[in-house]
Amino acid sequence: MEIWLWVATAVVAVVFLGSGVSKVVSSRQALYDSGMTYVQDIHPAALKGIGLLELAGALGLVLPTVLERAVHLVPIASGALAVMMLVATALHLRRREPFAVPLVLALVAGALTALRLTEYPV
Repeated sequence: MEIWLWVATAVVAVVFLGSGVSKVVSSRQALYDSGMTYVQDIHPAALKGIGLLELAGALGLVLPTVLERAVHLVPIASGALAVMMLVATALHLRRREPFAVPLVLALVAGALTALRLTEYPV
């Protein structure tokens, strides 16, 4: 089970790493043109902040265990990412846009949090 837990953690980390980098380095217009139409409802500075939080969450899922330091941050990172994705789900619902991806990410990140806090602590 722990191998699958690490596979899920790696997948979530890669998704948020890519998403965070794109929000930090791309212009709002480039994100909009790539299909992220919701960016028109988010202030550009907030969008960069969201990208930085996604990057921090992605790194927080992996680095503490790799470095064997502050491993208690892993479930905090996954919990924070789950909350962010619940907010993203609400945004997409409000805009009547597809919301399956953020909802699935929220559920997976939430499951990682629960498992890391209970049965499989880091």
